[in-house]
Amino acid sequence: MKPFFVQIKCQLGKSYEVANRLAEAEIASEVYSTAGEFDLLVKFYVDDGVDIGHFVNEKVQSVPGIQDTRTIITFKAFQ
Repeated sequence: MKPFFVQIKCQLGKSYEVANRLAEAEIASEVYSTAGEFDLLVKFYVDDGVDIGHFVNEKVQSVPGIQDTRTIITFKAFQ
């Protein structure tokens, strides 16, 4: 499994709706509301053979209320 994060900018007044839709779709591992340029930070896991770009395009950006996204690819988790 490959982890990655997506920062999401929502349309005004839609951040809680978007967060709930992502949680209900059960495609995200974790969904956080954030302050700053983006409204949400979402952690996803996909199988090694899954194209992250297609996943974000088809599963994330298609959620109503999303205005913009920024995908963050991760390499190693330190513990």
